[in-house]
Amino acid sequence: MTSGWDKPLRLHELAHGALTLELRPDEAERKVAAKQLGLVSLPALTATVTITPWLDGAALEGAFKAVVEQECGISLEPFEQTVDGPIEAFAVPPGSPHAGEPEQGEMAFDLDAPDPPDVLESEAVDVAAYVIEHLALALDPFPRKPGAAFDYKAPDEETSPFAALKKLTQPKP
Repeated sequence: MTSGWDKPLRLHELAHGALTLELRPDEAERKVAAKQLGLVSLPALTATVTITPWLDGAALEGAFKAVVEQECGISLEPFEQTVDGPIEAFAVPPGSPHAGEPEQGEMAFDLDAPDPPDVLESEAVDVAAYVIEHLALALDPFPRKPGAAFDYKAPDEETSPFAALKKLTQPKP
């Protein structure tokens, strides 16, 4: 996922152990991320991610907190809400023996099995892209402004084309 906000970390930088990053995109980076996520705006985003060596790749663990401005699906008014969540991902470099085999034909899903690791495009993991990805997964796909209610009233009479035909076939008094 390309976001306009990059924080690459080369895997060899983990040779001495885990690294913890505090991420805070600036206003321009948040604006690009908001557009990518379909938000009205992204007033705030912070994340703390610990990257540790894992097999021949990296494990990412942490959390993010954001203030997002979305458009209400009922009133179409923009509103802000706080979104937070955990970050957990595993990544391996291209050509890794731990990447798993690409599936051929039908796929069998085991819901209890852990997800396979992501295969990186290079020897670097983009930590910011994982933050944006986890934020995207935490967003409400049908946002509703607090207090917004959908008031639907059924029409008094039938308005279908068949109702119009029915009126034509009824005898006149």
